[in-house]
Amino acid sequence: MKDRYYELTITVENEDFVEFLADFVANIVGDGVEIGRNHIIVRSQSDLTSLQENINALLGTLGGHIEVSYQLEEKENKDWIATYQNSIEPIEAGKFYIYPSWYEPKAGKINIKIDPALAFGSGHHATTFSCLEAIGEYLRGDERVLDVGCGSGILGLACTKLGAKVELCDTDPISVDACEKNFALNGAEYEELWEGSANQAQGEYEVVIANIIADVLKFIANDLKKATKVGGYLILSGILDTKEKQVLPLYADLELVERKQKEEWVTLVYRKSE
Repeated sequence: MKDRYYELTITVENEDFVEFLADFVANIVGDGVEIGRNHIIVRSQSDLTSLQENINALLGTLGGHIEVSYQLEEKENKDWIATYQNSIEPIEAGKFYIYPSWYEPKAGKINIKIDPALAFGSGHHATTFSCLEAIGEYLRGDERVLDVGCGSGILGLACTKLGAKVELCDTDPISVDACEKNFALNGAEYEELWEGSANQAQGEYEVVIANIIADVLKFIANDLKKATKVGGYLILSGILDTKEKQVLPLYADLELVERKQKEEWVTLVYRKSE
């Protein structure tokens, strides 16, 4: 093991784009990516200058809509994976107890084991937390469910543990792989899992969940509504409160049954009445 390693901190001015950039970074460097509210930290024993160049090339294709700054440091090597693991604690969200594998499950709760990695959800983010609450409130347990933008698979796992038949999809192949591993970690089974989005779904679902950023929720609104069965629920999350007014008109033909807000993040629960 080398006695030094490199740490690159990428600060993103607009928090909306943190997960988007984190997924891009993860595709390039693999392990050693940590995501925060407005930053991404990459650690590697290789020089990370070329990663900065790749990010700048991506930003150039987007016309300068995302502003980032970098801080590259060379540090003394240590077991930073263990340090990161020690910073992750279990969390309770409604009926569910989300815990990493180095903790024990909790009696009286529906336990979901997730080992946080890369940019994937572990229940600590406000949007994931609110979605878990909504799942516990609105699912009976025998529904056909679609989880769009599944990430770690945590929301689909919650539905599965309630007895639902779950299908999942994500446009990021790393997320698809992580989802598959987390289902195996929990001894759970899904019906279908694919790389892609809701436009590839077959038929209709009693519950559709999409915990994605507001801009994507606007773009795929018709696909999400089409996939939702009449009488079924559509749970939307990942919406900054400053972007909520942009999302609402596209789902105005559905019945808004609940609005949840945690910190600056909004979750909307709709019912398709016709």
